[in-house]
Amino acid sequence: MDPEFADLVPLFVEEARDRIERLATFVPQLDAEPQARIEVKRELHTLKGAGRMLRLAALSELCHAAEEVLQLAAPGTVALLTRVVDQLSRMVDTVSHGTDPEHDAGLMALLAGAEEPAAEEGVAEEAEKDENVGKDTGKKDEPAVVASEGPEEEAARPAAPAAGRRSSDIRVDTAALDAVAERATQVRIMALAGRQLVERIYDLARLAEEGLHEPQPTQVLAVLSTMLRRVAVELEGGQGRLIRASEEQLDRMLSLQLQPLRGSLHLLARYARELARSLGREVEVELEGEETRLDRRITRELEEALLHLVRNSVDHGIEEPEVRELHGKPRAGRLCLRAVADGPRVRISLQDDGAGVDTAKVLARAVSVGLVDAASAQTMDRDEVLRLIFAPGFSTRQEVSEISGRGVGLDVVASAANRVGGEVFLTTEPGKGTTTTLEVPLARRGEAVMLLRVGQLRLALPSAVVRRATRLDPSMTVERDGRTIARFPDRLVPFVPLARLYAQPARDRQLLLEGAVSGQVLAVAVDDVEGEQEVLVRPMTRKVAADRLLEGVALLASGEPVGVLAPAVLAQREYLRALPVARERVLIKKVRVLLVDDSLVTREMERRLLEDAGFHVSAAGDAVEALGLLSERSFDCVVTDIEMPGMDGFELTAQLRSMEHFAHLPIIVVSTRDRPEDRLRGLKVGADAYLTKQSLDAGELVDLVRRLSGN
Repeated sequence: MDPEFADLVPLFVEEARDRIERLATFVPQLDAEPQARIEVKRELHTLKGAGRMLRLAALSELCHAAEEVLQLAAPGTVALLTRVVDQLSRMVDTVSHGTDPEHDAGLMALLAGAEEPAAEEGVAEEAEKDENVGKDTGKKDEPAVVASEGPEEEAARPAAPAAGRRSSDIRVDTAALDAVAERATQVRIMALAGRQLVERIYDLARLAEEGLHEPQPTQVLAVLSTMLRRVAVELEGGQGRLIRASEEQLDRMLSLQLQPLRGSLHLLARYARELARSLGREVEVELEGEETRLDRRITRELEEALLHLVRNSVDHGIEEPEVRELHGKPRAGRLCLRAVADGPRVRISLQDDGAGVDTAKVLARAVSVGLVDAASAQTMDRDEVLRLIFAPGFSTRQEVSEISGRGVGLDVVASAANRVGGEVFLTTEPGKGTTTTLEVPLARRGEAVMLLRVGQLRLALPSAVVRRATRLDPSMTVERDGRTIARFPDRLVPFVPLARLYAQPARDRQLLLEGAVSGQVLAVAVDDVEGEQEVLVRPMTRKVAADRLLEGVALLASGEPVGVLAPAVLAQREYLRALPVARERVLIKKVRVLLVDDSLVTREMERRLLEDAGFHVSAAGDAVEALGLLSERSFDCVVTDIEMPGMDGFELTAQLRSMEHFAHLPIIVVSTRDRPEDRLRGLKVGADAYLTKQSLDAGELVDLVRRLSGN
């Protein structure tokens, strides 16, 4: 192995094992799960890029051949790719010992179509070796994308050194760790002190009950009022101290997460040079801001996005040496990677001196693939056209090669930026180059969201994107050219009527929220803003069949789940098109049932049973997915299993009962557990009925759903 890459071998091995573990998970699902094909494609493409950068020809060629097989989707693909996964695992083991892996001529022949793959012996033995593979880096929920800008996206795994290693390998200041531990103890002590105040409040409640029987209850009330005020003052003071201590603790913890971007920038630079050589081009890479620090978790989330940008600059932007000379440019293209800290934000930009972006070509391609219609295209300005580059499904490259056209696109860049609370901006000048900038938070904290009321729904919107709120009178709203527009004395504002999109009854006087996201205008109308909270936003699981308007789910302080709107999607032109108002007609309301079961077979059987009875059924594979669906829409009844990964049915039922909004939602448990204690526990946590799968009667379940839902 080339000694030049000795320092990268541990990073490559660790990353490769993570990805091989994901391949081993998704390859068996290829025939049953459409998302599995996207995940396998992504992991193979990434491993291929990493192998190319380290000059591991055998590994990268095997991945490329496997990509071709996956593209064909011929019979026997699962078995053949299973063998590929095993061989990749062996190759990575070889690399971990400092040796280049050798070609497997037989497997390459099979991949080329020489013969059908035979059953492979020793699979179980190799799988056993893989049990120690590290866990995924957290990009499970990335959206499916189709574009040509996908390179060997993670060829260099552009993470800071700390982000590229396991947590046990991260070196931190022991004094900082001591301070964190001490502060954590203080926070716990202050939290425990709150118990005493709780007990005093209960004592006061008992005194109030007893005071009702006193001859002069007004005197009792006067005393209670004084005591309650005293408790409130103590509680307020304690809460203030706890909040300050928590903030200090969080700041100390976040400071431990901050790592210089030096490693990431160097890996990106090396990848750019390697890729340029493979394409017969020349590139000089300039680095600025190597000591800029960023939360390593954010760095990890941005890895693929940054590699996309490097890939686009080298493959799409910087011209071939001969072409550059014809245009009076130096033979070697210039690529500048820059990181700058600006208060609580960090800007990472990538600037090339290539050909720039041909906006006319971008617009023509967008129209040809149906991304925008011809009429809308004529009214789009330059910034809107450039935003199309980050849209799912967009590509200007039509041919498939080892470098491009593998189904991983630049929408990953926008998606990654949005996931970490950031934005992406692109500027370009024909013939002179393109600059793409990712602006992200310095550290990952809770995200401030505005709680919106839309009819009967409660939704959340990141507060950072909202700049103005204006109450709209009905006379200010007009419909024009299929768009809903707010008329102001000095301007016209097309906006997204969320109530119409979600088929909710809207108030006469809507609240117009205006702002911007990644340079695009954002305007939405809601019934009201109920307040602002700091939350942790969790991405939507890929199993949730949610509309594109939602980018995640957050649990409020009360424990209630709420869907978080995606500002980048709301800012797209297609959502400025108002949905037509349907004519009033009498409809028979269908009972809306949420079915929760981790068994696909059981879920499908129960779904058909309930749908045959005329119910509208939405299915969830686990409790987290169920909470996500409950945050998006309303249901008349929940039918849930007990034994599920993570949160089980008992916990799901108890959590729903603890929320005011779901306190009276009918819940039916259908489980294989038939012990009396299980049935009693189910009813105690709040289930309205408990049925066993062994003796499940279709008629009984249907009748229960109808009766409990009031139909």
